[in-house]
Amino acid sequence: MACVTKEAIGRMTRLIGDADKAQCKVNKLRSITAKLNEKDIDAEAEIFKAMADPYRLKILMLLREGELCVCEIMIAIDRPQSTTSYQLSILRDAGLIRERKDGRWSRYRLSEGAVIEMLNLVKLMKDNQNGGGDSG
Repeated sequence: MACVTKEAIGRMTRLIGDADKAQCKVNKLRSITAKLNEKDIDAEAEIFKAMADPYRLKILMLLREGELCVCEIMIAIDRPQSTTSYQLSILRDAGLIRERKDGRWSRYRLSEGAVIEMLNLVKLMKDNQNGGGDSG
């Protein structure tokens, strides 16, 4: 690892032009990256991947309004039952939604309030990006 650090310090020195500052920056970066947990990052990336599909995001937005059965969701997103079920399974596996059996029907809801907060934050970011936030 000392070799990697030496190489990193050399690269940083070339970028910023000061070996002492480069050493401090590389040490700080090493300290930060040592705290990162790859398994956590992979799990968190799966959540973002699940939300990244427009149909799955639409499903999440629909479920923000309350529990829905598969038949309601497939009509709302205008997709066949098999496609809808597949999209729901991805969302469920990512922990974003919960399934409840109701006789022969499966009903879905958001897994927790944090999902609503994530959707609200995405909207806020989009609005700010477009210069549209509420002014008052």
